[in-house]
Amino acid sequence: MTKKYYAGCDIGSTTGKAVIIDDEGIVASAIIPREIDPEETARLSLSRVIEKVSGLDNISDVAYLVGTGYGRSEISFAQENVSEISCHALGAFFCNPAIKTIVDIGGQDVKGIAVNEDGSVLEFAMNDKCAAGTGRFFEAMSRIFRLELDDFSEISLKSKSPLSVTAQCSVFAETEVISLLAQKNLPADIAAGIQAAVAKRCFTLLKRVGIRPEVTVTGGCAKNRGLLKALEGILKEEITPLSVDPQLMGALGAAVYARRLAASLRV
Repeated sequence: MTKKYYAGCDIGSTTGKAVIIDDEGIVASAIIPREIDPEETARLSLSRVIEKVSGLDNISDVAYLVGTGYGRSEISFAQENVSEISCHALGAFFCNPAIKTIVDIGGQDVKGIAVNEDGSVLEFAMNDKCAAGTGRFFEAMSRIFRLELDDFSEISLKSKSPLSVTAQCSVFAETEVISLLAQKNLPADIAAGIQAAVAKRCFTLLKRVGIRPEVTVTGGCAKNRGLLKALEGILKEEITPLSVDPQLMGALGAAVYARRLAASLRV
């Protein structure tokens, strides 16, 4: 019997992600910077992941493909597309069925997601009117500090007296941070204040959907250890780590949907 593979492709605002699974689990994955054209991003990310799988030569060899993310409607060669909210929920559920609450922090928005017992979405809330707290916001902050993004995420862990960053707008927050630096405040204390401000925004979204353990964070910002520490401080509980790169959750969920749809259609 020929082994079947199922693919998920997540085209976000800053990156393209692809995951291939079989009937047993994850086979391969890839993350690439987003191209201007969403479909080109999808083709490149899928090519990158397909070359890692022996026996697969091109996307037509995959039994079923589901697209997700902002660019999902532009993936013309996908058999189906599913919202990134549903895909993040199912991806996290696939990793750990005990997860009931998700904070998804992407390049340009933040989402709070409550997960059902079967991995479907029970409720969600979204902050999409301002870039504050998103991946692009953290990129802007790291530039102000003259640090790489990874280094910025770590510096707040050294803080002993976090400062308050009160601006609710990303533009005003940048101005506030520049002013705090000019006043000779310690960069670590300012960075910790930034992390705390974003964590409070996440907490507000989570309260809208209902906070039930276990809680996890998905998206690229889930790799920000300073933010996770700040969020744990507000939640008064530990964030549950995922067994798979959290930036891949949307693509993983899409691949699991692909496997389910293929089974229902007997593809």
